[in-house]
Amino acid sequence: MKGIISIQSHVVYGRAGNSSAVFPLQRLGFEVWPIHTVQFSNHTQYQQGWTGYAFHPSIIGELTLGLNKIGALKDCEAILSGYMGSAAQAHEVLKLVNKVKTENPKALYVCDPVMGDSEKGCILDPEITGELITHLMPVADVIIPNQFELTQFTGIEITSLGDAVKACKKALTMGPKVVLVKHLHGISNNIFTMMLATEGHCYMVQRPFLDFEREPVGVGDLISALFTAGLLSELSPVKAFEHANNACYGVLRETHRRDEWELQTVAAQQSLVDPKDRFCATQLA
Repeated sequence: MKGIISIQSHVVYGRAGNSSAVFPLQRLGFEVWPIHTVQFSNHTQYQQGWTGYAFHPSIIGELTLGLNKIGALKDCEAILSGYMGSAAQAHEVLKLVNKVKTENPKALYVCDPVMGDSEKGCILDPEITGELITHLMPVADVIIPNQFELTQFTGIEITSLGDAVKACKKALTMGPKVVLVKHLHGISNNIFTMMLATEGHCYMVQRPFLDFEREPVGVGDLISALFTAGLLSELSPVKAFEHANNACYGVLRETHRRDEWELQTVAAQQSLVDPKDRFCATQLA
């Protein structure tokens, strides 16, 4: 049985981390083997607070060992990593990636390097950020940063579309083969912009901004899952990019229609497979 190891945070209520990524992957036909880095009652933006804890880093190694004992690692098609609760967890993820690629050299490693954003700045301990930048992102086949995270990786401040292209091209010289920037700020006031960079070209895709009273959490996790699914479905990177954008917009539109804070992924599940709105990518360079 082929599968995807998705290793990131988990919330009992709502959509964030694995709670945002697992169902879309399953709905698109993939077996998912989730490993949680943390388990919280809900995402951390609730004013009432949250409960839960980070798992000990050794658990990742123990679960890897167990999967290998039953021969599952050789059937792992991809590893998708997201939020890390500690630097030691990030180190364990690196060992997991290396072990999977030993068992299956064709396995894809997709790294969503959750660090923060342009408004909040870095939300992680500097040691975690260091592990992501120094060890995980360079060995990834695909990285899916936002604008802030791309700057942290490349050292290039992004204030224009040209800066974003320059940063993406630099990132491609640092290890990854594909870069998807899941949000570029300041490109347009009323359009949401994402960028894709491959070894050949850079592309941009845009979708309308939806005005939420409270911005949904877990959107980046959803995009990472959708793009991973597209690549494993043998779509070209550009087609996978377009599908991730369009499917995500379908979920966001349903969430907006219902006036909900948490992503309405189950209610909008048909959009994951066959989005109604189709926005095409534009080649930039």
